[in-house]
Amino acid sequence: MADWFVVTETFSLWSLFFSAFLSSTLLPGSSEALLVTYLSQGFGYQALLIVATVGNTLGGLSSWLLGFYLIKKFPHSIPEKLSPTSVQRLRDWGWPLLFLSWLPVIGDPLCLAAGWLRLNFYLCLLAIAVGKALRYSIIVWLLV
Repeated sequence: MADWFVVTETFSLWSLFFSAFLSSTLLPGSSEALLVTYLSQGFGYQALLIVATVGNTLGGLSSWLLGFYLIKKFPHSIPEKLSPTSVQRLRDWGWPLLFLSWLPVIGDPLCLAAGWLRLNFYLCLLAIAVGKALRYSIIVWLLV
């Protein structure tokens, strides 16, 4: 029975990782629902929190990288996938605005715009990771 639980937990962690990753790209997804489901099934919240945060952060960084490479194709004009508002806000506020990258609808374009504007990768990584970790921490805190 213990072996079955380990296999189930491993599969669950990987599914949460991929859900969190995809949710943080321009693709739709909801890793929060999966996190809540696994918490209600008694999985360890520390592992779930780490896996969801890492997956979601890497998804945000993939959007940053996509934006970083989009500038080669669109060096002088804002690409259609970027909101002019996101780009202007990032120009005004800089990388700290990426603490809000966890927000639905605007978070993904912010990461994309940050890459397109070539904001510092490490500062963006820090802001994205902290913002996403806080969001998942609040969800876990509310349910545990």
